[in-house]
Amino acid sequence: MNIVEELASLRQKIAEEIKNADSTSTIEEIRHTYLGRKGAIQNYFKQMGKIDASQRGPVGKLLNELKEWVTDEVDSLDRQFEKEVTRSAIDLTLQARSPRLGTLHPLTHIERRICSVFQRMGFSVVRGPEVEDVWHNFDALNTPEWHPSRDPTDTLYLKDGNLLRTETSPVQIRVMKSQAPPVRIVAPGKVYRNDKPDATHSPMFQQVEGLYVDKGVTFADLKGTVLQFYRFMFGKDVKIRFRPHYFPFTEPSAEVDVSCVFCGAKGCRICKGSGWIEMGGSGMVDPNVFESVGYDPEIYTGWAFGLGVERLAMLLYGVEDIRLFYENDFRFLQQFGGRR
Repeated sequence: MNIVEELASLRQKIAEEIKNADSTSTIEEIRHTYLGRKGAIQNYFKQMGKIDASQRGPVGKLLNELKEWVTDEVDSLDRQFEKEVTRSAIDLTLQARSPRLGTLHPLTHIERRICSVFQRMGFSVVRGPEVEDVWHNFDALNTPEWHPSRDPTDTLYLKDGNLLRTETSPVQIRVMKSQAPPVRIVAPGKVYRNDKPDATHSPMFQQVEGLYVDKGVTFADLKGTVLQFYRFMFGKDVKIRFRPHYFPFTEPSAEVDVSCVFCGAKGCRICKGSGWIEMGGSGMVDPNVFESVGYDPEIYTGWAFGLGVERLAMLLYGVEDIRLFYENDFRFLQQFGGRR
């Protein structure tokens, strides 16, 4: 039997073994026996030097064709067995998995809830640019040149002289410049400060500020509106108090405190034993602000307030580190699922 006949016989033998193969282990055995470094086909390649020179070309071609054929057949059968194993591993009687639905970020949920409360009280929601000029962010809001909030250690300035707004109050200026009183708005959005991140501070956070301007608006209107808002958020038994403070754009100005919802104002770790939690600033709009937007302070009065969305969310959800809201840890965010 010459080598050509031997190769034809070998091909027939391999074909029979492939036909009878019934598992991936059998396929691997065939691959090793015929295609391995010490396999039958490789041994024929090693004997090429002993073959007559005139026969090397045809024999070499037959060997290459045999090797390619065996490789294709073994690979094809191997893929077929893998598919069968995969199909057999699927239990079609199991209940299908429900797709995981996305939900609102907790801060988005709280912001919408805040805006919804004020909309029910007749306020419109207005948004403005996050990149502001100095006039809208400071000058029009009666912030003097010497005020520390203008310093680069507090405010993030851009190369063109603009800045990232430090509060949403510039939105109030833009609205008053564009329309005559009455004005009743809330302005939610991101604001920026040159703060080092820690458990209670972030260089970017979210605020909601409110403004009401009309004839005969009083501080009592401010107190009643703020009280109604916090009762919507924390319950009807909550109390508020106003502490004198200073803000350049309001006069008189006051910090708003809410009775601690965790201890019923008796004193606990959250309120540091005082029974009160500081929520934000407020006050009557300074006449200089009205003059900067063209309102007559002899005719119109108004009040403004501001609060931090993160602070409210931390109280409502019992979160003690503001950074958790921005780390995008799914284990944290999924706790607020279902709120849309």
